[in-house]
Amino acid sequence: MAFNFGTPSGTSGTAAATAAPAGGFGGFGTTSTTAGSAFSFSTPANTGTTGFFGSTQNKGFGFGTGFGTTGTSTGLGTGLGTGLGFGGFNTQQQQQQQQTTLGGLFSQPTQAPAQSNQLINTASALSAPTLLGDERDAILAKWNQLQAFWGTGKGYFNNNIPPVEFTLENPFCRFKAVGYSCMPNNKDEDGLVVLVFNKKETDIRSQQQQLVESLHKVLGGNQTLTVNVEGIKTLPDDQTEVVIYVVERSPNGTSRRVPATTLYAHFEQANIKTQLQQLGVTLSMTRTELSPAQIKQLLQNPPAGVDPIIWEQAKVDNPDSEKLIPVPMVGFKELLRRLKVQDQMTKQHQTRLDIISEDIGELQKNQTTTMAKIAQYKRKLMDLSHRTLQVLIKQEIQRKSGYAIQADEEQLRVQLDTIQGELNAPTQFKGRLNELMSQIRMQNHFGAVKSEERYYIDADLLREIKQHLKQQQEGLSHLISIIKDDLEDIKLVEHGLNETIHIRGGVFS
Repeated sequence: MAFNFGTPSGTSGTAAATAAPAGGFGGFGTTSTTAGSAFSFSTPANTGTTGFFGSTQNKGFGFGTGFGTTGTSTGLGTGLGTGLGFGGFNTQQQQQQQQTTLGGLFSQPTQAPAQSNQLINTASALSAPTLLGDERDAILAKWNQLQAFWGTGKGYFNNNIPPVEFTLENPFCRFKAVGYSCMPNNKDEDGLVVLVFNKKETDIRSQQQQLVESLHKVLGGNQTLTVNVEGIKTLPDDQTEVVIYVVERSPNGTSRRVPATTLYAHFEQANIKTQLQQLGVTLSMTRTELSPAQIKQLLQNPPAGVDPIIWEQAKVDNPDSEKLIPVPMVGFKELLRRLKVQDQMTKQHQTRLDIISEDIGELQKNQTTTMAKIAQYKRKLMDLSHRTLQVLIKQEIQRKSGYAIQADEEQLRVQLDTIQGELNAPTQFKGRLNELMSQIRMQNHFGAVKSEERYYIDADLLREIKQHLKQQQEGLSHLISIIKDDLEDIKLVEHGLNETIHIRGGVFS
């Protein structure tokens, strides 16, 4: 769950816990009361009556080590005082506590004297330490600078003043970058709450029903409440994100979703949190969108340790300011976490693409089968149509048996005779048909010679070819008989001429 706008709920006053959206990499940070981790279930410590920016102690973005230094603020009971869970957006600040009034929504922070002393001590440790009083102080200054660049260690600079603690949030740390995360668009009325379990997705899915029943018991086992699972997603390090919402049924039969802030506030109670931890929950947050005023507040002040110029450039380079928000990345641990999240999302996308590819292949198979069936049904339909036509013809003949040919039937017969004559005309269709048949025979002959393949001719076509060849054979036979008769006549004439010449020669001799 990367970058979640954590939403701690105040324990006093009239503050309402504001949603913590989970963007493309999870939510935008969670608030924490411990310096060791940005994700914890400890109840945020309020310093007074919770105002519109409920006072919380947080470590910022929920980046494992956090971005903001521990500070108190007043606001919506959501940690917005130091940047709505970003913590370090205003560096170390202390805002004036106010009651739930809009006047103090974005009140200007007042600089604490401790912050000025911290800056002075840091500058002294990096530039002019006076610990040893000789040339070794210059070497110590370089060592302190190196520690500040790395974001770890202690900077000694004076015997009477405690050393400066260098953390990743200090402005001199070099291992910082700015990325972007998606902003959720869910409403508070949708009632979506994210629970992160320290279990694998397969275990969660196999025990989903038991999980729902356990969560229902955590909610008191009220029969008017129903726990529903909105979605389950795998996270790195064998963790699983489960998005739930609770539906409340009223006695009159209507139902509504419990608001996300109300459900989250219930989960943040100490006894309830203990029960959730026993179920394996390591993190809970709401998934709701931020108001334009909250987004403006987050963008106006750069996180702790991030140069304002870099922050302004990050806002300018935002590829989609309507859907994405810049978030700082500090340290190798945060970079590794984002890398794991991106790898996890890449695997999920690839899995989805594989499923889509399989579906496309199955659809292509079904399409091929369907096309073959359509062609088969077309042939069957044509055959049935011919059979039906033959039945109709016989039925019509039987019905008109004994009646004289009517005028429309005579006209139809004339048209059919005309068509038959055109088909039988040697210079038109029949001649073309004979030519095509000759070409087909030649192609079949050459194909048989080359590939030695055997072809089969339709029975009806074969009968037509035989009839045509028979007519040609009869014509040739008739022509041969005529030629033979003519030859016999010529021989008879020659024989008669020879006899006449002999007779005349005997008379004149």
